[in-house]
Amino acid sequence: MKLIGSLASPYVRKVRVVFAEKKLDYTFILEDVWAANTTIGQTSALGKVPALLMDDGSVLFDSRVIVEYLDTLTPVGKLIPAGGRERSSVKCWEALADGVLDAAVLVRLEKTLRPEQQQSPVWIARQMGKVHAGLKQLADDLGEKPFCAGNQYTLADIAVGCMLGWLSFRFPEIDWREDYHNLRRLFEKLSERPSFKDTVPQ
Repeated sequence: MKLIGSLASPYVRKVRVVFAEKKLDYTFILEDVWAANTTIGQTSALGKVPALLMDDGSVLFDSRVIVEYLDTLTPVGKLIPAGGRERSSVKCWEALADGVLDAAVLVRLEKTLRPEQQQSPVWIARQMGKVHAGLKQLADDLGEKPFCAGNQYTLADIAVGCMLGWLSFRFPEIDWREDYHNLRRLFEKLSERPSFKDTVPQ
């Protein structure tokens, strides 16, 4: 399998962490989707990373689809419960973490791709409101649990950890560590795992 992505994308990082936790082999192909000579359109019609090239030539895209597929390939380090409420809970954690990222990415694009005089403060404020509301919801749901979904490390923790790491990378002014000590505790624990150490955004 070949994973197309960037070293900065939190969605790509989520997939890379899952690859590491599942002990699966793959080739990582770097791609800058914003470069003039990008070829991502030949792989993904949406022009987004991550994209996973399969051995048969087919392509999987969207990090949530890719990580769910990877979790089925081996019972090693099972990250998503088989079914029922436990599975739905883990997937909701992932959706909320990705939703925070989606909003923050829109703010970053607004601030980096548009001249300052063309930026919309109303749009930026609306998206940042989602970021802060999402962080509060994540912290409230985590409470004093050792991991997002309870006592076991799951995809929920990977999604939240990648989101927090990207916020620290791109939005250091958001002081979530001070505002939410339980998220800081979780992030520090996750950051000790080799899968996280080897995929720090850059």
